[in-house]
Amino acid sequence: MINYYKYLPVSTEDENWGLCVLNTGCTHVEANGSYPVQSHPAHHYFNWTIGRVLNEFQVIYITNGKGTFESDSCKIREVKAGTIIILFPGERHRYKPCKETGWDEYWIGMKGNIIDNLVKKEFISPANPCLYIGFHEGIFNLFNLIIEKTKQENSGYQPLISGAALHLMGNFHAIIKQNLAEGEGKEAVINKARLLLRANIENDYSPEQAAEELKVGYSWFRKVFKNYTGLSPGQYYIQLKIERAKDLLNNPETPIKEIAYLLRFDTYFYFSTLFKEKTGMTPTDYRKRALGVNDVVQKDLN
Repeated sequence: MINYYKYLPVSTEDENWGLCVLNTGCTHVEANGSYPVQSHPAHHYFNWTIGRVLNEFQVIYITNGKGTFESDSCKIREVKAGTIIILFPGERHRYKPCKETGWDEYWIGMKGNIIDNLVKKEFISPANPCLYIGFHEGIFNLFNLIIEKTKQENSGYQPLISGAALHLMGNFHAIIKQNLAEGEGKEAVINKARLLLRANIENDYSPEQAAEELKVGYSWFRKVFKNYTGLSPGQYYIQLKIERAKDLLNNPETPIKEIAYLLRFDTYFYFSTLFKEKTGMTPTDYRKRALGVNDVVQKDLN
């Protein structure tokens, strides 16, 4: 690895894009080597004793060696190779490689409404800044792509590298979710659960019954299912029913009240309300749009 870092100019147009990269680099720290590199600007330099507070986000990938991390919201912990560290603006932090091993690090600094929203929606959190993903070539390649583009600074490179930065965050988020679901056969359980829910769309069935059939506790099942799919089992089951309802609404011969009954909704009113909540339109309006007509005679509206 050749040590490299660069602090980038950012225009108003770049900021309006929603995400911009402020700096990037990579550093190889030898065992017993000094850290951090003293040539960084004063507003980014720090030492272990006093720590540092940034006005930006940084994403750091430790690819070799190990070290230590601590922040206002996170107690001191060991960082091993394969860990993503996220630094948050306004959050005092400090980190360093072990003297016995040193480490290799890649980083990007960012700001913008897009990453602010990821914090607001709790995709990333100061309480959990160290995320172990292992070594993934795709993550490594995205860091290298960003670094190479900053060396060239060709016209339009900022939206390109900010897009790569968002892609990078999406990648490690997906890796973490997959790791959560795959431990101890969890992925197999979730796949079976999805088949059970899909097979029982038109039956009186519940996620609790699925957990019982799979011989797992419901609380555990609900948590793991949501980690893997992004939805609770109940919401996933409802979404399946709504998609099936859309298929049935494409046939004008099937009354809407009958669709509500076939899919085991308690009442037509509940079905209509839930359908509008999930799709933005009533079942009647959905049918009209699907059939491309202005007025469809419904057999069950009265």
